[in-house]
Amino acid sequence: MQYIDTHTHLFHKQFDEDRAEMMERARVSGVNRVLLPNIDIETIDRMMQMVSDYPGRAFPMMGIHPSHIGEDRWEQLEVVKTHFEENADAFVAVGEIGIDLYWEQDKLDWQVEAFEYQIDLALKYKKPVVIHARDSFDEIFTSLERKQDGNLTGVLHCFTGNADQAQRCLELGMHLGIGGVATFKNGGLDKALPGVPLEKLVLETDSPYLAPVPYRGKRNESSYVPIVAQRLAEIMGMTVKEIAEVTTRNAEKLFELPTTEK
Repeated sequence: MQYIDTHTHLFHKQFDEDRAEMMERARVSGVNRVLLPNIDIETIDRMMQMVSDYPGRAFPMMGIHPSHIGEDRWEQLEVVKTHFEENADAFVAVGEIGIDLYWEQDKLDWQVEAFEYQIDLALKYKKPVVIHARDSFDEIFTSLERKQDGNLTGVLHCFTGNADQAQRCLELGMHLGIGGVATFKNGGLDKALPGVPLEKLVLETDSPYLAPVPYRGKRNESSYVPIVAQRLAEIMGMTVKEIAEVTTRNAEKLFELPTTEK
């Protein structure tokens, strides 16, 4: 079975000592492709180096994470804009963008401003958005309602909401990114996901964060995607093979990736 890790920060310094070994473990586990969300302007070179090191396996996004939106936001956003102007085809999505009110409660206005600016870039360049939403579903929904013109697509990354919030995401044209939280005893996704069509789900890890059980609390990595798939199969009442095939197809379509060879 083949999988795609649609959200993983494998260019993070935590992988500097064993990145090649980690990528081999991912390959052996069936995770042949990984999508890399950018964090800030300082991570771009590291991300693009990994793309160069793993052609056809690592695919970059471009955006600024909401926790890195500060007084220099317009300078950062100008860098993002320039990358799309110069080579939009290099990036599979605008991400990681969004609103974080867990760590950054005092910067809501700045975050909304940056989020909607980057949504506009996504619409202009016909790219999906990859959204970070922490303690901010209402604010995210408000921005999506303002910007959704029928053409905006994307993923609510690391979805941790309830059933109503899941349905609202779908109504606003989003997929749900499912990761290690699905394996947590009190994660709540066993109640939120059964009403969601499998065609609207993609798999992810958010490595090095949010490792699934039994690795919870340790460094996450892309080879753990099958653990998430197994748990999702249990929640949805499907086989792991069905989960692997459909979520891979979903990611290929949403991010316009080369299709899996038969």
